[in-house]
Amino acid sequence: MPGQPSSKKTAALPKVVLYTDGACSGNPGPGGWAFLLKHPASAKVLERSGAEPQTTNNRMELTAVIEGLATLQMPSEVTLVTDSEYVGKGVSEWMANWKRNGWKRRERGKLMPVKNEDLWRRLDELLQVHRVRFEHIYGHSGHPENERCDELAVAAYQQFLGGGKP
Repeated sequence: MPGQPSSKKTAALPKVVLYTDGACSGNPGPGGWAFLLKHPASAKVLERSGAEPQTTNNRMELTAVIEGLATLQMPSEVTLVTDSEYVGKGVSEWMANWKRNGWKRRERGKLMPVKNEDLWRRLDELLQVHRVRFEHIYGHSGHPENERCDELAVAAYQQFLGGGKP
């Protein structure tokens, strides 16, 4: 099952909450990603963000999750809070079939390459390390951590719009 660590006792895993968001100015266009990682037991919070000059919103949503999970230094029990149905459905509904079909998806009765395959493969690797539970929220609905991630992601890509400094 995706997100289940192999031979790791669930009770012993540290628990964290990962909030993520991706944003683009145009799709494709300059894009940013951000995550906010909370460790409830210690009350520590880590924020990170980054950007690419030419990308898509879906790539930035995936990158935010990948960067957040990759930051974890040990297998963890992760509650992933995201406004991206693409990420949530990709992991919970689509990925198993893509893998079974050699990273191809069915489109009009034909097998076609999975879009963003490089990122899906990297996410799949990370899901083998961590136990991840998805929680979908609606974007721009006043959720404080989601709003913060959106703010960071937008600020990150501003450097590519001409007004910011690289």
